[in-house]
Amino acid sequence: MHATNLRQDAGAAGQFDPITFLQAIVAIDSCDPPGGELDVAREVHQQLLVLGIESELEEFLPGRANVLGRVRGSGEKQGLVLSAHMDTVPAGTMPWRNDPFSATISNGRLYGRGSSDMKSALVAMISAAASLAERKSLLKGDVILAFTAGESANLLGARRFIERGLKNEIGAFLCGEPSGLDIVIVEKAALWLRATATGRLGHVSGDAGINAITTINGFLARLTELELNCVAHPLLDGPTIRVGRIEGGSAVNLTPDRCYADFDIRLPPGADHLAVIRQVEEIAPETVSISVLDFKPAVESGSNEPFVRLCSEVCTRHIGREPALKGVSYYSDATVLLEGLHVPFAIVGPGDLGLSGQPDESVSVDNVLKAAQIYADIAEAWLSC
Repeated sequence: MHATNLRQDAGAAGQFDPITFLQAIVAIDSCDPPGGELDVAREVHQQLLVLGIESELEEFLPGRANVLGRVRGSGEKQGLVLSAHMDTVPAGTMPWRNDPFSATISNGRLYGRGSSDMKSALVAMISAAASLAERKSLLKGDVILAFTAGESANLLGARRFIERGLKNEIGAFLCGEPSGLDIVIVEKAALWLRATATGRLGHVSGDAGINAITTINGFLARLTELELNCVAHPLLDGPTIRVGRIEGGSAVNLTPDRCYADFDIRLPPGADHLAVIRQVEEIAPETVSISVLDFKPAVESGSNEPFVRLCSEVCTRHIGREPALKGVSYYSDATVLLEGLHVPFAIVGPGDLGLSGQPDESVSVDNVLKAAQIYADIAEAWLSC
């Protein structure tokens, strides 16, 4: 489904309350799995139209939707993408002090799943776009709001934007993933592998067979001791290997003849992921096969690049300190949207590092309001020069 394109309406920015709108969309369950960002996308799309900002909503799979907003520039420069996703990780099984979709505000913080990662940044970007439209600044390029589905797992929305040609418009990329208003300039690569063990079916009362779960256990013990050959990065910790899922067996009294384990390997920029796969294969016994589930490349900007310096100057003005330059283990939509491109990249988000996926996830209300000003000032400065 599509709905597109209204023009800017003078004075609209003053009608937008970003915190009230953040409460509204945090209250909408958009956990992935199972996905279902459509209700959030509808609210976002409608809000952009109310603010007079061009917007297109596309439901590209049942219940999965992207929103593409735009503040038009003169076309002299390629666009600045403001990137955020509408999905969240699941609320989890640990108890919360309040319902994870209550969007409660207490002591200057707004609580709820997705408040930090990263509906707060999305709302701040809407506010920034409304401010830019109202200022009627002479921008030399478009401000492009790229709001996606399915980032938390398989980057479904970003891949759909690639299919639709968004990559061709990107001149600079500002992402709102959690950073505590510091500046992230490097994210690790994510390599997802599956180890599948093959055994032989057996029964406790007779032939015991060959237990595939036992085989996987032995392989995983070796995997935890594997030292990956990667060059150290000054802003990142070393490579990590984390097992995320194991499945095997069909009945308690039958020897499982098949078992698989999915695991996540995070790597610094420049690491050869094919060499890492070979290292993993070398420790696997003959009865264990290794397959690739996904690979998301690392993304990095230099600390002295003009766009990074601009982000630092603007952040300093609004937060009253010089922001730290950081690296993170998480990935963003940039991993696929910027693959093969050589464009400026930075992450500045109001959410705090380390709160993603945690019970009682929250965001500073003050940070959300500051992020809106930061995004608007970065966009105006970058697209006016």
